[in-house]
Amino acid sequence: MQKSRPSKSSNTLRKSQPSAPKPSSARKSGKSRLLSSKEVFKGKVFSVFRDEVIEPGGAKNVREVIRHNGSVVILAVDESKNPADPDVILERQYRHAAGQFLLELPAGRVEPGESTLAAAKREMIEETGYRAKRWTLLTKYFASPGFLGEWMQIYLARDIRDGHAQPEDDEQIEVLRMPLSQVLALASENRIHDGKTLIGLMLYDRLRQQGRLK
Repeated sequence: MQKSRPSKSSNTLRKSQPSAPKPSSARKSGKSRLLSSKEVFKGKVFSVFRDEVIEPGGAKNVREVIRHNGSVVILAVDESKNPADPDVILERQYRHAAGQFLLELPAGRVEPGESTLAAAKREMIEETGYRAKRWTLLTKYFASPGFLGEWMQIYLARDIRDGHAQPEDDEQIEVLRMPLSQVLALASENRIHDGKTLIGLMLYDRLRQQGRLK
């Protein structure tokens, strides 16, 4: 009796099935490997570096990166008059890079050796004059991680009281108070174009609706 042989086509199908790809050691590590780094520009606020790296996927690339010490954003609210629709402290100032006036939350850079909370308190006093008794960190995020290494941290400031602003010489700031509902309406109407402000407002409103702010 003649034994049957597997068909040639079935062998071909089995051989053509690809095996599962094995992750490279670079991908497992989750970090890039820095080969060289050169500072090509040093400014007052940030520096620019040209980094040669091997990235987690194994590719060798040159990345131009802006290094910044980090920034703080202050979402200061006054809940004393109407807790259901608290006032928000905003600023209106001209931004040269954007070529227009922007409506923003107060913000500023963290000085070397300074804690982020201390920076937030200092910036709020300098730019608005307001002080706060209660501080809560809402979130921490990268502003534009494709080329900018800057962390931004948004603090919620409550139980605020008036004071005198102490802006720097190059800061021309108009301080505004506005109900949260009105600010959110401006955001939904595409009249607020500042990223940190949109993130802070939307997150704060969401947490309030969920009852997660104490």
